[in-house]
Amino acid sequence: MEPQKIAVIGHPIGHTMSPFIHERLFALSRRPLSYTVLDVPDLKEAIPVLCGLDCFNVTIPHKNAIIPFLDEVEEKAKASGSVNTVQVKQGRLFGYTTDGAGCRAALKNHGTELSGKVLLLGNGGAARAIAFEAAECPGTSLTIVSRENSVEKGQKLCSDLQKYRGVGREVRVLTYAALESEKTEFDVLINATSAGMYPHTGECPVSEEVVSRCSAVFDAVYNPAETELLQRAERLGVKAIGGMEMLVFQAVAAHEIWYGTQFKVSELAVICKDAAEEMRRIFGGKA
Repeated sequence: MEPQKIAVIGHPIGHTMSPFIHERLFALSRRPLSYTVLDVPDLKEAIPVLCGLDCFNVTIPHKNAIIPFLDEVEEKAKASGSVNTVQVKQGRLFGYTTDGAGCRAALKNHGTELSGKVLLLGNGGAARAIAFEAAECPGTSLTIVSRENSVEKGQKLCSDLQKYRGVGREVRVLTYAALESEKTEFDVLINATSAGMYPHTGECPVSEEVVSRCSAVFDAVYNPAETELLQRAERLGVKAIGGMEMLVFQAVAAHEIWYGTQFKVSELAVICKDAAEEMRRIFGGKA
């Protein structure tokens, strides 16, 4: 079997967990591969190289910028404006988003669904991907929380969600101040901001009072493994789920698209654990 030519692209692209995770997944499926980290400052110039790959992952800042260069884009990726997974077929590029699916799978792995009353912090690329995944889950009531200076961005996401597939959805936008002052309870809180990410590990996007009103908390930040938000949840007895599982499960979803591969839950649990250990090794125990 010829080695699969795979890459992850971004700019600047320093340390990324993609090679570690994908190499482990390819080993499980017994597919030989060559996985390359490509720093791509200019997408247009890189397209001929990318067309020579079998498939590739996309990270910041190209998740939206890659879309005009793709031959086909799945509906959800187009609506969310985010592509993180590309399949190459005979030089043609097909784009998908698996970030939302990764979040949904990580929650499900802990007995929590991406449904009911969902509190989503942020309105950037990760938040949009998760929001459109939630829009496909029946019975979801979504509250999007935006900073005062980005409320319009949150309202745009709200409008896009309500138009998605022509079905109106229960979705609203709040500022952080409004969230802190109301008393609504939520089934799950999802942090899709960078608050608490290394090296700003002491930051937390919301107060303990907000956390106490949630049945479960998921933090998309995976470095450190236990963010301040997750620590607050644990102190309050609220189910806490870390972001490393989302990172692994979005990679799993990419493999399902590329090759139709299925993995055992026990195998993925080992990869999640080992990936967290790899982060701690790289960051000197701070992850």
